[in-house]
Amino acid sequence: MEEQLNDVKKDIIVGIVECNKRGLMHCAKWLAELNHGLSETSVDLREAPFQNMHSGIATAEYDDYVLAKSYFDVQEYDRSAYFTRNCTSPVPKFLHIYATYMSKEKKRLDNMTDSSVVSTTKHVKDFADLLTTLRTEHSQKQLDGYCLYLYGVILKKLDLNDMAVQVFVEAVNAEPTLWSAWIELAPLVTGKAILHKLDLPKHWMKQIFIGYTYIELFLNDEGIRVFDKLQAKGFGKCVFIPTQLAIAFSNKRDVDRSIEIFQHLQDIDPYRLDNLDSYSNLLFVKDMKTEMSHLAHKVIEINKYSPETCCVVGNYYSIRADHYKAVMYFQRALKLNPRYLSAWTLMGHEFMEMKNTNAAIQSYRQAVEVNKRDFRAWYGLGQAYEILKMPFYSLHYYKAAQTLRPFDSRMLVALGETYEKLDKDHDAIKCYMKAYEVGDIEGMAMFSLAKLYEKQGETEKAIQAYMSFCSEENLVSDKASLCHAYLTLATYYDKHDDIDKAKHFAYKCLDYEDMKREAESLLKIIASKRIPTQPPATDDASKSGKEGNPEQQPDSDATEPFADDMDMDETNVAPPTSMVDLVMNQQPAQEPTDIPEYQMEESFDINE
Repeated sequence: MEEQLNDVKKDIIVGIVECNKRGLMHCAKWLAELNHGLSETSVDLREAPFQNMHSGIATAEYDDYVLAKSYFDVQEYDRSAYFTRNCTSPVPKFLHIYATYMSKEKKRLDNMTDSSVVSTTKHVKDFADLLTTLRTEHSQKQLDGYCLYLYGVILKKLDLNDMAVQVFVEAVNAEPTLWSAWIELAPLVTGKAILHKLDLPKHWMKQIFIGYTYIELFLNDEGIRVFDKLQAKGFGKCVFIPTQLAIAFSNKRDVDRSIEIFQHLQDIDPYRLDNLDSYSNLLFVKDMKTEMSHLAHKVIEINKYSPETCCVVGNYYSIRADHYKAVMYFQRALKLNPRYLSAWTLMGHEFMEMKNTNAAIQSYRQAVEVNKRDFRAWYGLGQAYEILKMPFYSLHYYKAAQTLRPFDSRMLVALGETYEKLDKDHDAIKCYMKAYEVGDIEGMAMFSLAKLYEKQGETEKAIQAYMSFCSEENLVSDKASLCHAYLTLATYYDKHDDIDKAKHFAYKCLDYEDMKREAESLLKIIASKRIPTQPPATDDASKSGKEGNPEQQPDSDATEPFADDMDMDETNVAPPTSMVDLVMNQQPAQEPTDIPEYQMEESFDINE
């Protein structure tokens, strides 16, 4: 294994040098972090691959390259492109194309009149000349892996995704350590089958990409398995690996474990800002106000003008219910990076909290523009149109969210409620049942199903659904619904003279002020049924009773209905049967998880 890690580290070091020469700073940073995680593996830097630090630069072009690279580093992109315009060797040629691209992109963003727009129709016009040049050279097979990467980026911006996938695959085959190309390819992979059809290089980077893409596709268990194997092979100290594991556990609703990993990363790399927006989302879900405050103050000290910092501070104000300031900080994050997904989604949530539905819709739409796999944005759009009483639109967006998260009960319950509004009761029932089977996060699927059965007049099925709903009362956050279910059950069993069950559920209603009076009235009715009927007395018995000892008369409390009934006897209450068994005659549903999921609708999410 040591020999394999030695080869891996050699690849990484060469990749760092090549990316730095070309101004690919983010890729160089990622490779440097990976290299640092392999610090226990040593390589001889005197070997041939590390000797020529200026390979790919023609001697005659070296002076122009050095000048252009210095301009590029201080973001003078036009000057950089000008001084490399006639260069033909690989490194200066790439720098010329990259500087031209960065100049056009920077001007496009600076000239945007509306910061709330991610993509415009000007893309084609902006990159037309560059696209023509790259397309011609690509057809002549004159592009190296780095230039292929840039070609793919431009194709992706123009929504030519099929061509972009082919070009990115060519790029990673030519330069397997070019992580920027892998990361651009991942959002274009829409399914596991497509992933395995790609002609990817047989290189150690492939496994990192597969694990990353699995988590992007919400195939969290498979992604975790890939990264666990990589950790076992010696990548355990590379911060990227535990970060991806934390995101995967967050997606699986294992919030505590995810927070634990992020806290560990903070200990080993205290000034790291990457993915801290995800960490702050988890703190929001757990309502950890103190930790959120500490994190917000810390990131401001590190870098006040980072998009991650603005997002963390926005979450801090959101948890304090200061939604106007939260929106302000999310907008600052978007001025720094208009394609910052978390800020769009979270800003949408804030606008929903502020009852500004139109602004929320705009934010969610931009989040979808950035990443069409952002289920929180699709779900937020469904909620927004539900508020606007446009159920057909809601149905479309909820379906998109449910397609991305097929086993998330929130999506299924939302779909069911929308189907119900459209009078498609059969589809609604199927959604509620599936939500219960996959593990009802909010515990409301059975309540919605019971209400629907009541509306249809199917009382027996409604009662069975209410029983299932009440059997998991610890998972239910809406106590008013729980009380309604108790009172309905108590009334039903009272009508059917099942006194013990009626009394059991009526007593549970006494804990809720809204239903307390009705419960007390129902208990009095139930108690009256418990009064024993006196048998008709014979003349002898009557006479004997009148003439007997007064001390032998029955205790007056024996006829008091509440005397015997105040201590509730639950021994006669049968444990509720699984709703799935009773209604659908299927196998018992799996137990729902106890870990609460990041609830978008409550987490103000996005922009989730």
